[in-house]
Order: sequence, then C-alpha cells, then structure tokens
Amino acid sequence: MVITVLLVAVCGGLGSISRFLVDGLVQSRRLGEFPLGTLVVNLTGSFLLGLLAGLHAPAHTMLILGTATVGSYTTFSTWMLETHRPAEDGEHGLARQNFAISLAAGLAAVALGRLIGGWL
Repeated sequence: MVITVLLVAVCGGLGSISRFLVDGLVQSRRLGEFPLGTLVVNLTGSFLLGLLAGLHAPAHTMLILGTATVGSYTTFSTWMLETHRPAEDGEHGLARQNFAISLAAGLAAVALGRLIGGWL
C-alpha cells in the first residue's frame, strides 16, 4: 500500500508537471483566444487513456498510469473554466467552439487510442 501511494504521488506530480510544460509550450505559440494548450493536453491524455484501455492494462497499471499520471495531466476543470469564461464575456461562439471541439475530438482520441491499443 505504501509503495502504491508513493507511486501515485510521484506519477501524479510528473503528470501535472507535464501538463504545465505542454500547455505552456503550446500557448506560447498560439494565435487567437482559443485555449489550444488545454485542448492539446486533454486530447493527448484522452488518447493515452484510450490506449491503456485498449491494451487491457491491469487494474494496478490503470491506477498508476491512468489515474495518477494521465489523470493529473489532463484537466477537466480548466476546460470548463476556459469554456465558461468566454461565455461570461459574451463570446458565446468561442465558448461553443471550445466545448464542441474538445468533446468531439476527445471522444475521437479515446476511440483511436483504444483501437491502436487493441491492435498492439
């Protein structure tokens, strides 16, 4: 149990640091107001979770890699805030665009990951 808690802590830290770095890198190169950094993080995380599911990873692996690492890498709350904020400012088109693109592309990323994982 102690080893599992330590692995969750370390992998969770690595996931959140990775999110910070990927989001910062993408956002520093973006044009416009669309939150592309969050989208890239959430899509790559969705793909990775789909891949783990497609590989039929054991429960312990899903806990460490899926929940701790990828779970701390992806960011549902930031996506919601970055969807709510433009709507609050009257930019309803940007809010709808962020919601729709993130949802559709996220589902597609999970499906692709599961498909590839099933092939491996």
